[in-house]
Amino acid sequence: MAQHQGGCQCGQVRFTVDLELDDSIQCNCSRCGKLGSVLAFADSASFTLEQGEDALTEFRFNAHRVAHLFCRTCGIQSFGRGTAPSGQEVIAVNLRCLDGVDVFALKPQPVDGKSF
Repeated sequence: MAQHQGGCQCGQVRFTVDLELDDSIQCNCSRCGKLGSVLAFADSASFTLEQGEDALTEFRFNAHRVAHLFCRTCGIQSFGRGTAPSGQEVIAVNLRCLDGVDVFALKPQPVDGKSF
């Protein structure tokens, strides 16, 4: 587990998160597939939004279990908030939005989100 900083493209949204990069996924659902997101999940206590709460806009689809949050200025979805099947509140972090992380060096597990 390591601490990472990240945010959106324009810098209005910034966060810190303790996250394990080896547990990344790449989902093919209608949203993730189009965004090209590489995701990893952290419990909500491991995530701190440093700035930009007022810059975030929410989008929900399908079962409305995940709040897909994106910057209203640059449109980048750097993270989302949701509930794991266990009931635990989690943060889905787009690893492409972490400072200094080479997503091409990761080996995300494919997830067939189209089938959910």
